[in-house]
Amino acid sequence: MKINPKDCPYYLNDFFTYQRVVKIKSERTLESYYIDLRLFLRYLKITKGFSDENIPFEETLISDIPLELVKSFSKMDALQYLNYVATERKNTAKTRHRKLASLKVFYKCLYRDLNLITENPLKDVDYPKSHDKLPKFLSLDESIKLLDNMNTEDIYYERDYCIVTLFINCGMRLSELTGLNCRDVSLDERSMRLLGKGNKERIIHINDACAYAVSQYLAVRKFSQEEPDALFLSKRGTRITNRRVQQIVDNALKDSRLDKQGYSAHKLRHTAATLMYQHGNADTLVLKEILGHKSVSTTEIYTHVANETLKDAMDSNPLANIKKKK
Repeated sequence: MKINPKDCPYYLNDFFTYQRVVKIKSERTLESYYIDLRLFLRYLKITKGFSDENIPFEETLISDIPLELVKSFSKMDALQYLNYVATERKNTAKTRHRKLASLKVFYKCLYRDLNLITENPLKDVDYPKSHDKLPKFLSLDESIKLLDNMNTEDIYYERDYCIVTLFINCGMRLSELTGLNCRDVSLDERSMRLLGKGNKERIIHINDACAYAVSQYLAVRKFSQEEPDALFLSKRGTRITNRRVQQIVDNALKDSRLDKQGYSAHKLRHTAATLMYQHGNADTLVLKEILGHKSVSTTEIYTHVANETLKDAMDSNPLANIKKKK
């Protein structure tokens, strides 16, 4: 969703400018902030009595909301807002966590960076507790099945096979893959440069399978006048989109009869990380660098995955339910 400055009050536009210029946030991140903050400002305008009751919530304008109304927001107001998104909008704990994170960034910026408010009412508001689910991933056998059953008759087979191979071996994000340029890949040095969250670059090693898949794709990749450097191209010669890559992964899963299990392009990232941890003896610090995580605590989820997998393996033993007779 594109941000229209005309639809935003001046202080929200100032916030976006600061995040874009100083914090170097991506447009996608800013658009996520916009969605969360627009919801918040609409809620604030309605609950504080600044909106016509006959105007539907989704049509409530935010451009005319004064800064004084934002200043008046308190810690108790924040708790009531979290209760609203939980009970009225049926948001999960994970979604509420994201909405609160956007709100915290917003108020912190208005207070500390832009000096538009004199205090930050959200500094002591805790995030809602959540019961984190273990990431879903393909097993080693399923991963091999996925690669072996891709449609070799498709005219874009080399491209699609390369995409799935990079996902399942390197654990890159969807945006990192679609953002790849030809110059980012060095087959001689077996390396690949990725542009991750916050425009942070990292260099990863590519193994034999990835190098082979890339070389096979480059051999048939057609030159594009419009996107001469984009590694992965659409049939129109433009840079491939996130949506198209998701469709490619969905088709590959369908060809392998793995499409009914909730897998996706992002699940292939989890798969790569889990396989490296389980079969490659990669510790969390190494995985952190490969995956581009900001904190090792994010990477530690894969240790829980391994423990859960070991538990499932033990429970699947055919003798697991045999007990001594009385």
